[in-house]
Amino acid sequence: MRQKQIFECVNELGRVELDHVTPTDAEYAISNEIRERCKELVLDNSQLEKYKENLLNDIKKGLGKKTHPSSIVKCFITYVQDLPDGTEVGKFLALDLGGTNFRVLLIELNKNHFEMRSKIFAVPQHIMLGSGEQLFDHIADCLAQFMKAEKIMNEVLPLGFTFSFPLMQKGLTKGLLERWTKGFNCSGVIGNDVVQLLKDAIARRGDIKIDVCAVLNDTTGTLMSCAWKNRHCRIGLIIGTGTNACYVESRENVENMDEPDAGSGKVLINTEWGAFGDDGSLDFVRVDYDKIIDQNSVNPGKQLHEKMISGMYMGELVRLALEVFCKDGLLFGGKGSEALSTRDRFYTKYVSEIETDAPGTFTNCKEILEELGLKHATEQDCINVRYVCECVSRRAAHLASAGIATLLNKINEPRVTVGIDGSLYRYHPHFHNLMMEKISELINPGIVFDLMLSEDGSGRGAALVAAVASRKR
Repeated sequence: MRQKQIFECVNELGRVELDHVTPTDAEYAISNEIRERCKELVLDNSQLEKYKENLLNDIKKGLGKKTHPSSIVKCFITYVQDLPDGTEVGKFLALDLGGTNFRVLLIELNKNHFEMRSKIFAVPQHIMLGSGEQLFDHIADCLAQFMKAEKIMNEVLPLGFTFSFPLMQKGLTKGLLERWTKGFNCSGVIGNDVVQLLKDAIARRGDIKIDVCAVLNDTTGTLMSCAWKNRHCRIGLIIGTGTNACYVESRENVENMDEPDAGSGKVLINTEWGAFGDDGSLDFVRVDYDKIIDQNSVNPGKQLHEKMISGMYMGELVRLALEVFCKDGLLFGGKGSEALSTRDRFYTKYVSEIETDAPGTFTNCKEILEELGLKHATEQDCINVRYVCECVSRRAAHLASAGIATLLNKINEPRVTVGIDGSLYRYHPHFHNLMMEKISELINPGIVFDLMLSEDGSGRGAALVAAVASRKR
């Protein structure tokens, strides 16, 4: 089994610094042709400053009453106006739907102490592409199984529902699905209230009762989860299958909010920044590989920012580059394989594993290339493959960093923690350090920030939103 190093064990210096090899290490140098062809994947700070300017303009459009309908970055109001303060106590349920897995959680809070039990259920492909009724019946079935196992069938518990797809929220317990992402395409859900669809599915069963206190997405859950431990948390970020961010905004900047102020003068905004660039504002940094990814996706022309960053697409971006370089005779002696030519066959986990190899060693890389039918790959090929992986992952980290810097500058508080969840950030060996370095270059002077890995973010966060809502009642 290939070794996987979590980011906290790896320093940025652990990355192969092939730009600084000495002449005596020439055998480990990236080929000049590969380096030249990868230049389009390397972003400089002037490009990232233009990115920041475009993103900030789109966020302001999303917050404006007149400009919101036509805005690309929707900046949906979450109606979460209070962060946890440590006084939340009780027993709470959470549902967490964010991808191909679905989680049910039972959380007990007691003055800064919590106990959590959870179970993961699969969401089969036929349900991801079936009807909305099938999806919500499946969710209700999973919930009932869990409640039966935990012997809480007869209790009516507050529940937070993490629904990690673009929602137009009309209140804390009402959210209309704007569009599907992450490979889902269930009929009869877009434009409808997902809380009501969940309630209807539970009513069809008749064997359990719940009190839905809030619907939220995974970024809000991540922010709430981290804020429970760290009072400086103001941003929630997901970098996993997809990418999105939320942040704490001043009520005075949110023109569309019609609920009374809870007293904090703040409200969480779900940016839905995965759609950034859908109007062409990212075309100055998109390359041919991005366009091919988009053309072959289930939602062409949508979520273009997400397709440049997230784990759902990173492996395929690398594969497309490797395939082109092989056809041009720059890799593998011009001799490819069926796997290398097969869409989505180069998994994103391969990128993390290849970049985990210590400098000058290629254990994981050779094993992966063998799995792909490239046993004839040389050490030079391994050097070049790793460099391609680095360019793609570094670009993703730098784009995410520019986005976070934009939010940090907008919040403009002296100290801010960014709560982060998602498999790509969690498992890629250098993502954390790449982001720390680049954000530092892009934020305004005087801002101190840190990046905090969320623990069970979206699930625990959903329960915490329900707990805060119960407390406020």
